[in-house]
Amino acid sequence: NVFVSRITIIKDTKVPNACLFTLNKEDHTFGNIIRQQLLKDPQVLVAGYKVPRSLEHKIVIRVQTTPDYSPQEAFTNAITDLISELSLLEERFRVST
Repeated sequence: NVFVSRITIIKDTKVPNACLFTLNKEDHTFGNIIRQQLLKDPQVLVAGYKVPRSLEHKIVIRVQTTPDYSPQEAFTNAITDLISELSLLEERFRVST
């Protein structure tokens, strides 16, 4: 077994206040969900993702934010918000069944 880092973060040197988040073992499902969540944040200027090669299970998410808000903070907040939304959905589902 070879240990593969789950996520790598690289500062985008071409665009101000932007980062590239590479997530291993993820696909379009997660890429689209996190992109949508990032775009709900008014301090996120750009959020997009791509799958570099269809046979590799990884996605690259590009995030650009306003100068007073880091892309890492935006990414962390988006993940935290998604976890909260999914927990609420699970709770409502359990109550209704």
